Amino acid sequence: MALFRTLSAPEPLPPIAGEGVVLRGPQMADFPAWAELREASRRFLTPWEPTWPADDLTRPAFRQRLRRYAEDMRTDQAYPFFLFRAEDNALVGGLALANIRRGVAQAGSLGYWVGAPYIRRGYMTAAVRALVPAAFEVLRLHRVEAACIPTNLASVRLLEKTGFRREGYARSYLCINGTWQDHLLYAQLQGDPRG
Repeated sequence: MALFRTLSAPEPLPPIAGEGVVLRGPQMADFPAWAELREASRRFLTPWEPTWPADDLTRPAFRQRLRRYAEDMRTDQAYPFFLFRAEDNALVGGLALANIRRGVAQAGSLGYWVGAPYIRRGYMTAAVRALVPAAFEVLRLHRVEAACIPTNLASVRLLEKTGFRREGYARSYLCINGTWQDHLLYAQLQGDPRG
């Protein structure tokens, strides 16, 4: 009996449907919508993300991003998704299960972003509620972790509403917008009640 998922090259995960949203792997055809949404949301996203490289919104950088995503999936290290509104297939944001650890841990970290025009409409809540069960059932993780800056109250509410429990406080945990920031640490376990 295999106790842990093997590291053979996994197939890209199929699209995941949630309440009014669809999550699927990024594709080159997504570049125009992605670049437009990221540029329109730059001021909104900057306080919560790592510093953007100067060429971040260029087609070659996006192509390189897709290569990195493919390698991360091939090696079972991360699984990226773009988030689309189901009614019209508009790109709303993105999520990733990253830093996958196998062996005795069976854990991964959830990261996400939503474009400024789509905040406070429930899209990311629906996306997290759809992705977490797939993390447990398809990827066979035991634990999904997340972290957010303590002043990011929208993210705190999102995590707590979707069943994540606060587990601690990490000083200078991630470098956000060029500055090491403290973060609240959250996790959801396979057997926990869903939010």
